[in-house]
Amino acid sequence: MTVKRFARQFRFSTIGALLLIGCSPSLALAQGDHMHASTMSRQELTPDQKAKAGALIKAVRESTERFHDPNVAEGEGYFLKFGCVSGSDAGAMGLHFVNFPLVLDGELDVTHPEIVLYEPLPNGKLRMTGADYLILAAAWDEKHSDPPQLMGQLFHLFESPNRFGLPPFYTLHVWAWKENPYGSFVNWNPSVSCDAFVDQDR
Repeated sequence: MTVKRFARQFRFSTIGALLLIGCSPSLALAQGDHMHASTMSRQELTPDQKAKAGALIKAVRESTERFHDPNVAEGEGYFLKFGCVSGSDAGAMGLHFVNFPLVLDGELDVTHPEIVLYEPLPNGKLRMTGADYLILAAAWDEKHSDPPQLMGQLFHLFESPNRFGLPPFYTLHVWAWKENPYGSFVNWNPSVSCDAFVDQDR
């Protein structure tokens, strides 16, 4: 499995993904990067917060270890969407392999992330960096009065329009396989780069 192959698949699959969600593709580039920005410095955690964070990272690793091979992820319904997501000055999110049935089921389960994250490498291979839990805001808000949390970690709300062309949604990135100097649950990771994906797609 190579970056070049995924770049080619992305071009043909994005429209179908947006139609599945029921959104207009014209919204995909309307959102600026500022909605992804989070604290740029690591905050000191209390012992209890550290324990909860460690437990979540451990759970994500146990649930996604088999996805180090992207072929396994594809075999379980995860496919590349949105290309390689890069920020203007805060690093990148990388490649999102999305399982749309999980996105649309209106549930959050640490053992079944909606998205598996990868970073493209110069040799054409992919390195798994973590997982992204995502739920559409309408589905969550219909049944809950508070924003979603996963093992004590609060989700971020993305309004619409946004760069993904999705309706408003809640999301939580968990950098379980690649350290993020800004924090394990911050959207952008300055250690992740999309350069290899861009090079392969030129």
